[in-house]
Amino acid sequence: MTLVFVYGTLKQGFPNQAINRGRRVGRAVTHQLWPLYLVGERRSPWLLDRPGEGLHVTGELYEVDEETLAGMDRLERIAEPDGYRRRTIAVTIPGEGAHRGAQVYLKDPALISPGDIKAGPLAEYTPEHAKLYRKRQPA
Repeated sequence: MTLVFVYGTLKQGFPNQAINRGRRVGRAVTHQLWPLYLVGERRSPWLLDRPGEGLHVTGELYEVDEETLAGMDRLERIAEPDGYRRRTIAVTIPGEGAHRGAQVYLKDPALISPGDIKAGPLAEYTPEHAKLYRKRQPA
């Protein structure tokens, strides 16, 4: 099983939740500051790979099996040049205090320009943000 910190559309009750078939451990917060933005016309949540900038981001922590992780990787397009990159960051479950290492999907900061940013930096991706989200259309 792999711990994955989700901060956007893969959270419970959000647009891509169906792909996330993991066991929810609980809410979690990033140990470091990270910049979370709504980006582009699709209003996709991007957590930029710039640790130490932005805010402590609140999301959810899941234990996922290999099949679920592979599905998440496909959704986040980790094999594509403009896709997300999966790496380990430190998160904390409120009330626990101890840090845990969890996989997270980050975007390369070189892929964003100031005009692409529609909102942020954000401390949390909310249901109001999800209402603005548009799924990728098949090519």
